[in-house]
Amino acid sequence: MAADVNHAHRLLDQLGPGPLAAVVHLLETMVSLEEDRDTLSPAERKAVADADEWLKHNQPIPHEEVLAEFGLNMDDWDEMGKEPLCREAYR
Repeated sequence: MAADVNHAHRLLDQLGPGPLAAVVHLLETMVSLEEDRDTLSPAERKAVADADEWLKHNQPIPHEEVLAEFGLNMDDWDEMGKEPLCREAYR
């Protein structure tokens, strides 16, 4: 592992500011995902495992397809994302 860390350091030293910032963001995301993994309840872990198993035998369903079943499109989805949740509206 130490060899991998040293290799990563040498590679990072060769990057310019833009690519370095992108790699830092990627690493922060990866670390965050690892931390989130530790906070899952047993039921959540089972749900993730079930979804992983389902994806081994099925194609993912595009988001647009799911929205269309409710008569919505991506513009509707984006607008809904701007609306406060009910509990936030009363704070």
